Amino acid sequence: MGEALTRLAERFTALLGADSVITDPVRLRTYECDGLTNHRATPGVVVLPGTAEQVADIVRACVAEGVPYVARGSGTGLSGGALPRTDGVLIVTSRMRRILDVDIPNQRAVVEPGVINLDVTRAVRDQGYHFAPDPSSQQVCSVGGNVAENSGGAHCLKYGFTAHHVLACEVVTPDGEIVELTAGGPGYDLLGVFVGAEGTLGITTKITVRLTRLPETVRTLLAAFDSIESGGAAVSAIIGAGVVPAAIEMMDALSIEAAEAAVRCGYPPGAGAVLIVELDGPDSEVAHQFAEVERLCRAAGAFEVRIAADDAERALIWRGRRSAFAAVGRISPAYLVQDGVIPRTSLPRVLARIDALSAESGVRVANVFHAGDGNLHPLVLFDDAEPGAAERAEEVSGAILDLCIEHGGSITGEHGVGVDKSRYMPRMFTDTDLDTMQMVRCGFDPAGLCNPGKVFPTPRLCGEAPGVRRGAHPLVEQGKADLF
Repeated sequence: MGEALTRLAERFTALLGADSVITDPVRLRTYECDGLTNHRATPGVVVLPGTAEQVADIVRACVAEGVPYVARGSGTGLSGGALPRTDGVLIVTSRMRRILDVDIPNQRAVVEPGVINLDVTRAVRDQGYHFAPDPSSQQVCSVGGNVAENSGGAHCLKYGFTAHHVLACEVVTPDGEIVELTAGGPGYDLLGVFVGAEGTLGITTKITVRLTRLPETVRTLLAAFDSIESGGAAVSAIIGAGVVPAAIEMMDALSIEAAEAAVRCGYPPGAGAVLIVELDGPDSEVAHQFAEVERLCRAAGAFEVRIAADDAERALIWRGRRSAFAAVGRISPAYLVQDGVIPRTSLPRVLARIDALSAESGVRVANVFHAGDGNLHPLVLFDDAEPGAAERAEEVSGAILDLCIEHGGSITGEHGVGVDKSRYMPRMFTDTDLDTMQMVRCGFDPAGLCNPGKVFPTPRLCGEAPGVRRGAHPLVEQGKADLF
């Protein structure tokens, strides 16, 4: 540990107590990665604050020493967004887990960033409400992390992403000031800039979230198809008919195989793909649309349609999908999770191209995705003990993202860019685009210490003129600045 980190560790111990500061090398390894385990770095120091004021004190101390810092919630992210710095401080907000206020008349709640996503719903379900964003990891992911990554989930097709359910954030800025960002009102939408900024513009310490009424009726079906292309055609037909389900999820044969091995979900044998469609809302409306969805699935070639008769059967249908990412570990020693987005109408073509890429490269790809909004989650499988296998998997992952861009989509829908996909940003944006984004970041964090090295492939020193840099920056050569 360097001198600056040693001084900070001593200061943090005096501020928080010894049980809230981690410097032991073995314990530090607990925090070396998030849910994307192929990127790892052991943090210099880990601190676990309990209040916004403590977070602000930690940030101010880091700035005074010129030490980079990274915020982390539950560590379930899938882009390396919370990857720590070996020469920096990792600020873990998992102890800030109080639900501070529930205001049912105004349909809102105030929570700390460490509150688990599903616990918000559990706190208000008896009063007829829920917190709509539902990432597959909602039983363990934190609301603060959801804000950082603008997380979605199976039901974002109808209910939107985290950004649509955040009304205000208390934020510790990169210089250690505590400020309130709110939605609406005159002036720039700073809250809109902050949500989804992947922790590069500050650290949220309090979040006001929107609560949504529980629907009167929920109905769920599972349709099995011979091929994933037929399932994709059914998705296009459903949306084209003007039906907006709460969720439309799809899994291909390989992901079904993994789910069966892991949780015995009992999906129809021999299916090349299964489609899960859930509708909710007023009873009469759901009944009419549900009949139309069933008809369209059969017309697209579904050889079996199962309809959940109760909550237990609904949970069984969702069980395989909810466990899909982790379940792939049953059929592959290692895998990469991708997160591209395409227009719904391109689903059959892109899925066919992914199959072709897999066949040409010999790299297996399991497809699990939010079919309703075209958010693909291809799982690229490989054996990390085999020389060159990880590199081949990376090539296939990159080719899939290229497909998404080629069809008018995006390199990420909900997992974020982090460190994992920063190198793909120039494929989607011009140098001018990236310079403009970086200027926004510099407006919040001129010192470049807040979660550095994320999102941008070639970060610049704040104040540097836009354009492609040629050679080392003069301040770097003089030892007066660092590039993160």
